[in-house]
Amino acid sequence: MMSRTVRTVAGLAGVSMLASACSLSSGDSGGSSASQDQQTPTVTLVTHDSFAAPQDVLDAFQRQSGIKLKILKSGDAGALTNKLVLTKGNPIGDVAYGVDNTFASRALSEGVFQPYTSPEADRGPQRYSVDPQHRLAAVDLGDVCVNIDPAYFASKGLPEPKSYDDLADPKYKDLTVAESPATASPGLAFLLGTVAKYGETGWQGYWQKLKDNGLKTVSGWEEAYTKDFSGSSGKGPRPIVVSYASSPAAELGEDGKPRTKALLDTCFRQVEYAGVLTNGKQIPQAQKVVDFLLSQQFQTTVAANMYVYPARQGVELPAGWATAAPLPQAPATMPADKVQAGREKWIGEWRSLMGA
Repeated sequence: MMSRTVRTVAGLAGVSMLASACSLSSGDSGGSSASQDQQTPTVTLVTHDSFAAPQDVLDAFQRQSGIKLKILKSGDAGALTNKLVLTKGNPIGDVAYGVDNTFASRALSEGVFQPYTSPEADRGPQRYSVDPQHRLAAVDLGDVCVNIDPAYFASKGLPEPKSYDDLADPKYKDLTVAESPATASPGLAFLLGTVAKYGETGWQGYWQKLKDNGLKTVSGWEEAYTKDFSGSSGKGPRPIVVSYASSPAAELGEDGKPRTKALLDTCFRQVEYAGVLTNGKQIPQAQKVVDFLLSQQFQTTVAANMYVYPARQGVELPAGWATAAPLPQAPATMPADKVQAGREKWIGEWRSLMGA
């Protein structure tokens, strides 16, 4: 499952530029000489820490393209965006993946990415475009939703909650855990979902009700889902958690049915993008990497490896996803410019309200 933690822009200024990096070999058995290495272009793909893809798929791309691909994992979505902004004059890579729709406007306003329209973009990613200059191409989407543990409610004789309002009902007191929007991407998405639902003048009142009803907030998804949530492997005490619409697909029982459920009326859509970095050293090769991330070859891997939905149309999902992880039909969304204008203000107000 994904663990996509973010920090606010203010807290990111001191983030270390050190990040794990790995060079992916092409898989050729004969090796390569020093002269061949010099002739083979190396493209650095900067990603968030949740990037994952089968090695054989990466190897195949490198053989087909003649490009040596270096993966530079650079923290969570917020840390990634901040590093790209801070290094835009002398970028730490050539292409980046993992900036999502909650941070895209900042990256674009700072000139981090340059225009590029991939020939693969019209296969579906164009549906999620946030930039008329085509500086970002949608790779995947993952809806943040409230998840529940149905077995808990059955054992207690409680009806399952279904909506945002239900979480504030006294009969669900002390049952919900969520991630902080100041430190976690799903927490931020959940906050944005409540702003979209209750409006800029009503969301604080809703959060006050959640606080009064015993809401627990933690720093990140992993802590919330694997330690506090009763429906996960951690068997925690709380049967309601903020996670993803795809989370139930990772909680299948021996009968092949999911043990958990996503409440599809509580979802906020996250879209993750890739783009060619301005001032990168390998522009044509970086464009090929974007093409690869949008290709059928790569898109067929994203659900099974990163528990997100492919942006490309016509990609077959893993068995069971249609029932275990159905894509929400009407998730909440918010224009990128509105997110950019309100993000830090709302997080600050949330901190004051929650005493965080």
